[in-house]
Amino acid sequence: MPDVGRCLVMGVVNVTPDSFSDGGQWFDPAIAVRHGLELVEQGADIVDVGGESTRPGAARVSLEEELARVEPVIRELSREGVTVSVDTMRAEVAQAAVEAGAKLVNDVSGGLADPAMPRIVAASGVPYVVMHWRGHSHAMDSRAVYGDVVTEVREELAKRVASVLAEGVAENQIVLDPGLGFSKNAEHNWKLIAGVDQLGELGYPLIIGASRKRFLGRLLADPDGAPRPFSQSDDATLAVTTLAAQAGAWCVRVHDVRPNADAVRVVAAVQGARS
Repeated sequence: MPDVGRCLVMGVVNVTPDSFSDGGQWFDPAIAVRHGLELVEQGADIVDVGGESTRPGAARVSLEEELARVEPVIRELSREGVTVSVDTMRAEVAQAAVEAGAKLVNDVSGGLADPAMPRIVAASGVPYVVMHWRGHSHAMDSRAVYGDVVTEVREELAKRVASVLAEGVAENQIVLDPGLGFSKNAEHNWKLIAGVDQLGELGYPLIIGASRKRFLGRLLADPDGAPRPFSQSDDATLAVTTLAAQAGAWCVRVHDVRPNADAVRVVAAVQGARS
């Protein structure tokens, strides 16, 4: 991964027809590649390519369909020198993606959806994002039950880390993600953002993915209660990026790259001036 002395910026390329914020915009492989290159020009350090929507209620796609969506995009972006991650819960997709040039595996299930995933990642040697997860999209909202969300997410992530380490994943491969919006309601998400430093006590790099998620739109709802559209919550995403970078996050995952890339550079400059 790039070592740039600041929080990294991961730009999102959803090669899907049904992702919550931009479904269909980048479904064509050539358009997806062009968008990935644009994200790099705008300041993305990593481009995250996914072929399966994980929005609440989304149905799973077949292995063959997911591979067909992501592999050509990852291969072409990698040829262009882009640092690519693959957003997948399937070990076979992860392996194909790494063979096509992906440098990171971003698994929203943290190895729970496909027990073979940790072994594939261990063999590849690439960084592995282990996200906090309690179930697939059709069931996630019903599992948003916590007493102390920061403590419970931290404990459940620690268990996942122990599990993937036992499967051969190296300590220096692991990146953790608290999974904002995945089996969490708005209150849970805000507490996790406020508790980034506590999550960091686990001793692993953290990636924060708040971009355009429902809890931002609900915070910014109109007086009549109508949530702000996904694409109009980028300013709120920018605020979360700034907070995450200040709290020591390793990376933020965003849709609108340029302003977020600017924000992490500002945070790095201020922190550098304090040292």
